[in-house]
Amino acid sequence: MTIADVQIAPLLGGADNLAPRPGITTLVVNVASKCGLTPQYEGLERLQEKYGDRGFTVLGVPCNQFKGQEPGTSEEIAEFCSATYGVTFPLTEKVEVNGPGRHPLYAELVDVPDAEGYTGDIRWNFEKFLIAPDGRISRFDPQTQPEAEPVIAAIESALG
Repeated sequence: MTIADVQIAPLLGGADNLAPRPGITTLVVNVASKCGLTPQYEGLERLQEKYGDRGFTVLGVPCNQFKGQEPGTSEEIAEFCSATYGVTFPLTEKVEVNGPGRHPLYAELVDVPDAEGYTGDIRWNFEKFLIAPDGRISRFDPQTQPEAEPVIAAIESALG
């Protein structure tokens, strides 16, 4: 399996597949509404606004595996993201990113090293993976802000 083969549904259901697709630069981020890092939604939305018309999207992936910090229903998550942070980028169904129930999307991503060489399980909410149109993947730890220089440089490089 490759990322192009993965299926992941939208947060509020439907037939669309939100998995990253060839030709689109996608920043995949496991998100949570009740985390100290939740304000990163602001930076993620600014990236969406800045690069969205250039073949880029943020893909928010709700996950409740880290201290139960995404406990809400799909409707509650959607309302929180919209009302609190004005999120316009797509959000997927709530999934597991670690363990035996790990979603296939994350099974394809966890072996990618970050700048320090870390591979393996997702460490916390807001870990980021930038998937370039050519298939290159960059990984950023949860503490890395969405608009940090390494993330912006990777997005700019991917977009050409």
